[in-house]
Amino acid sequence: QVQLVESGGGLVQAGGSLRLSCAASGRTFSSYVMGWFRQAPGKEREFVAAISWSGGSTYYSTTYYSDSVKGRFTISRHNAKNTVYLQMNSLKPEDTAVYYCAARPPYYSDYERPNLYDYWGQGTQVTVSS
Repeated sequence: QVQLVESGGGLVQAGGSLRLSCAASGRTFSSYVMGWFRQAPGKEREFVAAISWSGGSTYYSTTYYSDSVKGRFTISRHNAKNTVYLQMNSLKPEDTAVYYCAARPPYYSDYERPNLYDYWGQGTQVTVSS
């Protein structure tokens, strides 16, 4: 059974940092695109970041970010641990949302559409106070 389990969410003041983790199990995701999405109350789920994999080293992954988090968030992956991370710095109140980890096969060039992702975690709450 494939599972994605997020952790690391919590309450932080504006300007602070959090590091989210997503542990995958049930299959190997080393060739999969791993993404982070978020959903605030009353809003649609939106793309945050994604990381592809090419070659045999994490150093050759390609990363993608939404404009709203570019320069503040960093996505990374550790294939041997089947884990993806989202380092979030300079957090703002508008970053408050439930953050979801997702995975999809590397067949598509679009990284931002949620419906292209096959596997999803249960989400972790991130709350940024002003």
